Amino acid sequence: MSYLFPNYSRKPFEIVSGQGLLVQDQKGKTYLDFTSGIGVMNLGHHHPAVEAALAKQAGQIWHMPNLYQSQLQEEVAQALAGELDYVSFFCNSGAEANEAAIKLARKYTGRSQLLTFQQSFHGRTYGAMTATGQATIHAGFEPLVPDFIYGEYNDHKALDLVTEQTAAVMVELIQGEGGVIVAERSWIQQLAKRCQAVGVLLIVDEVQTGIGRTGSLFAFEQFGIQPDIFTLAKGLGNGLPVGAMLGKRELASAFGPGSHGTTFGGNKLALAAAKAVLETLGAPGFLTTVGEKGEYLRQGINAIQSAKIVAVRGLGLMVGVQLVSEEVLASVTEQLEAKGLLSLRAGKTVLRLLPALTVSEAELQQALALLAEVLV
Repeated sequence: MSYLFPNYSRKPFEIVSGQGLLVQDQKGKTYLDFTSGIGVMNLGHHHPAVEAALAKQAGQIWHMPNLYQSQLQEEVAQALAGELDYVSFFCNSGAEANEAAIKLARKYTGRSQLLTFQQSFHGRTYGAMTATGQATIHAGFEPLVPDFIYGEYNDHKALDLVTEQTAAVMVELIQGEGGVIVAERSWIQQLAKRCQAVGVLLIVDEVQTGIGRTGSLFAFEQFGIQPDIFTLAKGLGNGLPVGAMLGKRELASAFGPGSHGTTFGGNKLALAAAKAVLETLGAPGFLTTVGEKGEYLRQGINAIQSAKIVAVRGLGLMVGVQLVSEEVLASVTEQLEAKGLLSLRAGKTVLRLLPALTVSEAELQQALALLAEVLV
């Protein structure tokens, strides 16, 4: 008998330890982790820089509310902004970051309508869930938040939905949960231009694509756009719960004192981890290697001669392998798990691979060998 709600379909084993990309279950079986905790452990398990930062911070102070100044928050916000003029709001998750983005867009523009896209995923809280363009996510929770409309992803007709009644457009540059669907560069650029022309804010959800996952710190850097607002979480704390919403400085006036808040957002431990993550990603050449590893992985999968594979897509180390059916996907993930490779599903037929950005060539080769065994 369990004392937990049955809202997760859990595997019949528990992961109890990990180092790098290797994890062990309670029976001592070792797995190569190509899930990264669903894109969270971007630097792998037990990363020394993150561990050292946490140990140092734990010896000082764990938490103080946002009633007081926080130099750590300022440092992480500055590192995230880089050369761009963005300000940050720190929270605990991607859903919270997206909720903050929705609130900011409505308050700043004075408009209520938001455009998102079919098969998107933005979170499970009410605003983020409504923004998610998947009926299965909405089922049983109606009525949803009003004034959300949905366009077709990568469809130029969706540009016509951006009007003077629209507060913001929220979009993923790669639809992760929707099947690892990469946005067409020209479509995204035209969408950004349409938003600018009509005075609509462009929100880019980088919860899964951000923090180096695609080979740049943020995916939007590879699409030739600069969003008005973007959101982060997952890899930012390398396992510590932390999210962030970044907005252009001119939007800051809409979030004055008392307009929005969070008890745990910007927590000292979480931000110490985030600072260590960003310092590690900022090492010369680190992000370049992510792109190279991703290309190596995709080429290796494409080289597998298999009738089970329909397409291979992705960017950086966010890789999707579309298979011929749901049944084949279920069988493949089960076989990989039995052979010691942890993977994910995306949509109904896509095998999703999210190895840590620190994955070695030997580990990529090991994963490719196991994929070849189950896909041929």
